[in-house]
Amino acid sequence: MYMPSTNLSEPALTQVNLRSAVNGPSSHARGHEPRTLTGAGLAVILVGVLLPMIDFFIVNVALPTIDRDLHASQPLLELVVSGYATAYALLLVLGGRLGDSIGRKRLFLIGMAAFTVTSLACGLAPTADFLVVGRVAQGVSAALMVPQVLATIQAATTGERRTTALGRYGATGGLAAVLGQVLGGVLVSANIDNLGWRPIFLVNVPIGLVGLVLARRYVPDTRHGAPAPIDGPGTVLLGLTVLALLVPLTEGRSLGWPAWTIALLVIAPLLAVAFGRYEMRAERAGRTPLVPPSLLVHRSMRRGLFLALPFFAGFGAFMFCYALLVQEGLHASPLTAGLGLVPMAVTFLLASLSTSRLLARFGAKVLAAGGILQAVGLVILGVTVYLGWPHLPIAELAPGLAVAGLGQGLVMSPLFGIVLSEVPAAVAGAGSGVLTTTQQTALALGVATLGSLFLALSADGTGVSTGFVVVLAIQVAVAIVVAAGARGLPGWRTRVNAASRELAVAGHS
Repeated sequence: MYMPSTNLSEPALTQVNLRSAVNGPSSHARGHEPRTLTGAGLAVILVGVLLPMIDFFIVNVALPTIDRDLHASQPLLELVVSGYATAYALLLVLGGRLGDSIGRKRLFLIGMAAFTVTSLACGLAPTADFLVVGRVAQGVSAALMVPQVLATIQAATTGERRTTALGRYGATGGLAAVLGQVLGGVLVSANIDNLGWRPIFLVNVPIGLVGLVLARRYVPDTRHGAPAPIDGPGTVLLGLTVLALLVPLTEGRSLGWPAWTIALLVIAPLLAVAFGRYEMRAERAGRTPLVPPSLLVHRSMRRGLFLALPFFAGFGAFMFCYALLVQEGLHASPLTAGLGLVPMAVTFLLASLSTSRLLARFGAKVLAAGGILQAVGLVILGVTVYLGWPHLPIAELAPGLAVAGLGQGLVMSPLFGIVLSEVPAAVAGAGSGVLTTTQQTALALGVATLGSLFLALSADGTGVSTGFVVVLAIQVAVAIVVAAGARGLPGWRTRVNAASRELAVAGHS
């Protein structure tokens, strides 16, 4: 695909690109395939978000069982988690760009098939080393599949249908984080057929097979008409940047922060600058960069990513610290810890299902309200832990979790739609790849920073409860920043009926 360095938000260009993406040559060649995303098609592609996100979190509760079964060292156990996360984040943008070129449906099917096979390999892993390799391969397959979901929504929906679909996407990602810990606790505790931890991966196999069959029937085939060459240097520079950031952040604490991890963290911003400069030169020269810098011309992308980074960092850190608080501090089982998150899951779902109507009436003010509610819920949770420790029934955490979940649902679900609201369909894959890379990197960043702070405070005699309260205080500040930052997003100053149109129609500037 050739993309000249013009204003990508020009309405006429967007309309042409949207028609090309939805009704391009592949759609004419396959007249039996749907050209727009139906409700059934949306449900199918959201499975492509649910499975990878669940697998991002589900393994945490199974690590002790994996350790006992496979006799894994601590660094290997860390790699079971970080290998998946790093490979996933590393290739997301490339996966989005490949989908733009060769067809999003095709790459979605390839990614889901690979995810199913690699899940089977993980579930049958005879050694810890084999499991690590399987997890890396699983992360690669997820990176091929997930960007196609957002890109397909962008290319095959319009107006209110797009707003609703993007809200469902955000809801699915958030619920998957909670369900991952709940499902992991259930499967490990059930010890199905004495398989121990293995069902947490094997459960993906039948779901993936059914998803493949349904995706072939219900998912529309969208692509840009002119395939673009792969930006090799840009891909390498972005990959090195992500590796230099995520490898030390995910492995540094368990290894005691050796010199090479510090060196990588110093090099990471230099690589990021080199990547940005190369991409700008490539776009000015008329080539197709991996991440077109002109994406950041759009206010929705630029300001939305600025809010997405701290929000997802705080979300990832919260899930990590909660699991340790309940399992290590209150000595609860993985099942009990997972079930304790049900109040958050319920309110998150309710908020997510209502965001389409709320956006139509209040615009981006919904995110500001969500940030405030999240802060209030975290304050309630912190006070509950501080006053009730150490004799604290997990049920008493429910009010704070419920309010925080309500706020998170009001932020996360519409955030994806707002970030992508001005991105043309022709570069939807690149835009969704940037957004999902930001999300995954932020999750790892939150665990590495706030999670490490929590562990440090818990280990030096301060106590688990005090460490948790300190981390919650930081997250309250982040939630307030998100609420304040929502004022700069598209759709803040709109009338009731104009809000949904401005947030939903791509290409509006």
